[in-house]
Amino acid sequence: MSRADWQALVDIERLASWMDEQGLESGPIEDPKRLTGGTQNLLLHFRRGGRDFVLRRPPLHPRQDGSKTIAREARVLAALAGSAVPHTALIAACDDASVLGASFYLMEPVDGFNASAGMPALHASDPQVRRQMGLSMVDALLRLGELDYRAVGLDDFGKPEGFLQRQAPRWLSQLQGYSDYFGWPGAAGLPDVEVIGQWLVENCPTHNTPGILHGDFHLANVMFSSSGPRLAAIVDWELATLGDPLLDLGWLVASWPGADGRGAGTIHVQPWDGFPTADELIARYSASSHRDLSELDWYIVLAGFKLGILLEGSYARACAGKAPMEVGQTHHASALRLFERAHARIAQVDRH
Repeated sequence: MSRADWQALVDIERLASWMDEQGLESGPIEDPKRLTGGTQNLLLHFRRGGRDFVLRRPPLHPRQDGSKTIAREARVLAALAGSAVPHTALIAACDDASVLGASFYLMEPVDGFNASAGMPALHASDPQVRRQMGLSMVDALLRLGELDYRAVGLDDFGKPEGFLQRQAPRWLSQLQGYSDYFGWPGAAGLPDVEVIGQWLVENCPTHNTPGILHGDFHLANVMFSSSGPRLAAIVDWELATLGDPLLDLGWLVASWPGADGRGAGTIHVQPWDGFPTADELIARYSASSHRDLSELDWYIVLAGFKLGILLEGSYARACAGKAPMEVGQTHHASALRLFERAHARIAQVDRH
C-alpha cells in the first residue's frame, strides 16, 4: 500500500484533531508507516509527542461490516486489559465514522515478530527456543480459556448456548453461498465436505463450558518476543466471540505445520525443527486445563472443516476476479488437505 493509498483511509488532520479531544499527546503526527500483515485491515504505525501508536481500521471496501468488526476487536482488547492473556494494549477506540470514515482504534506497538514472516537469529538458531515458542501458544490459550467472560464485561458478546450445534449448518451454508461468485467450480470437487458436515452434526458434544473464543488461533496470528520464546501478543481478534474455547485448540492443531513447516493457508515457518508436534500441544493443554478433552477429535475435525471453507472462500473470490488467483489457488490446495485430514480423522475415530 503506497502513501497515497493509506491516505485514502486515514486523514491525518482529522486523526490529530480527534486525538486532541482524547488527550492523546499533542503536536504533529510523524513518520506514518503502514505495517504488513496477513489481513485486509490497515495497520498504520506513527509517532506523536514522542509516543508510538498503531492504528487499525477496515479497508475501503470490506467484505462485511468492517466497522462492526473493528469495534468488536476493540471491545475484546479492552476486556483483556490487566489479564494474563498476551495481547496488544488498547489505547482508545472510535466508532464515529465521521472521523475517518469507519470505526478504528489505537493500540500500543508490540515488540515482537510473526514467525511466518521470519525469525530473528536467536530463534532461528536454537531448536529449544522454538520448542518453547510452540508451547507458549498453548499457555496463551489456557490463559484465555480461564477468563470469566462475564467478569470482564463480555456477557453479551455472543450466544454460547447452542454454539456447537450451530457450527456445521452455518459453515455449510457459507460454502453454498460461494456459488454467487461467478467462475467458482462449486463444492462438488471438495472431498467429502458434506459427509464431514453430517458427521459433525451427528456427533456434536452435548456439554461444554463456554468462554472467550479467538476464532482464528494459529501461528500467523501471534507475535513472539524478540528477546526470547515468550508469546508477546495474540493478534487479529476479528473472529472473536463467545463459544467453546476447545475450538481454538482444535484450530491450532488443524492449522499446525507438518515436518516441512507448512501449515494451513499460507503458514510457512522455517526452520521448523524443534517446534513441538500437534500431539505435544494437546498434551500441554490437557495437563493444565480443567476442560474435558475426551471429544477433542470432534473439535479438530470442526476446525479443519471451518478453516477449509474459509480458505475456499478465497479461491471462490479469486475465480470471480476479486482476489489474486495465486493466493486463491494456494488456499484451495490447503482447503483440500484440510478436508482430507478431517475425513481421515473421522475414519480413525469411527474405528475406535
